[in-house]
Amino acid sequence: MRLLVLGGTEFAGRAVVEAALARGWDVTVLNRGRQAAAPGVRSLTGDRTAPGGLAALDAPGEGDWDAVVDTWSAAPRAVHEAARLLRGRARRYVYVSSCSVYAWAPPAGYTEDAPVVEGAAPDAGQSDYARDKRGGELAALDGFGERDSVLVRAGLLLGPYENVGRLPWWLTRIARGGPVLAPGPHDLPLQYVDVRDLAGWILGAVEQELSGPYNLMSPQGHTTMGGLLEACVRATGSDAELRWTAPRTVLDAGIEPWTELPVWVPPGTDLHDALHAADVSRAVAAGLVCRPVGETVADTWSWLASIGGVAPQRPDRPRRTLDPEVEAKVLAAGGGAGTGGVSGTTS
Repeated sequence: MRLLVLGGTEFAGRAVVEAALARGWDVTVLNRGRQAAAPGVRSLTGDRTAPGGLAALDAPGEGDWDAVVDTWSAAPRAVHEAARLLRGRARRYVYVSSCSVYAWAPPAGYTEDAPVVEGAAPDAGQSDYARDKRGGELAALDGFGERDSVLVRAGLLLGPYENVGRLPWWLTRIARGGPVLAPGPHDLPLQYVDVRDLAGWILGAVEQELSGPYNLMSPQGHTTMGGLLEACVRATGSDAELRWTAPRTVLDAGIEPWTELPVWVPPGTDLHDALHAADVSRAVAAGLVCRPVGETVADTWSWLASIGGVAPQRPDRPRRTLDPEVEAKVLAAGGGAGTGGVSGTTS
């Protein structure tokens, strides 16, 4: 297989590149050249936000590809231009979108048929994330049509190379040890996908010549908040004590779900249903297999240690931090009941 990855040096794009190389595929990447590409790829330089940014794809000697993988998440003009340029030169266009494209608030169990937001126009500037991602989907469809486009509506992505600050934040916090504010309930179901499982599914979709939209994350309840944080304790070898704290206590302290406490959102809310309760049966039927949470956590910790313990951070995503003084104040006020506390508690 000949694969073109637009980007290919960070997180999801990097995972796709490494998975394709492991299968013996011929991989070309196009990016701004600010970071080194994986060994073994053909690297082209181009800035998709600049005039002529795709010119390297038209250089003498550049041929056709079996598939293109595009992870773009800003204004959809870049997807529109790439898809129009590459139609007729690639057999399939895989656009890594997001479950954020669904109109708010999608009910628990929502499928790919749920209503979506209005996409940003190709000639519009950057809009909000959901409209930009939907605009990217429409741009892919405009260039390649429904039969030759795959819309990967990813959920929460975790794993090595993460540059958003979710799992690395938890690993770093737990590695410091001591009492840790663990937002409950302990058995709160989570839904996410290891970026390497996402990559493997994408390559399988190319091989199977799939098309259309797919919710791409683990089945509901693949793990729990307790399973995730306990895996962090094991991976880091920390003496951290998880102090399980009721959701109402966390919220009353003014702590923001998802941002100040990454991954976590209170049960019984629209936000939890949207992020952790999608129907993924279509992706599973098409070959999605999700590795255990312990493997994701341990491998992410190993990667983080290999780069000095400081994860890269995308400039367009807010840095997630919980003020240590706020955490200490909640714990000192009696928040948290130790490792076994508030299992199943929602208030």
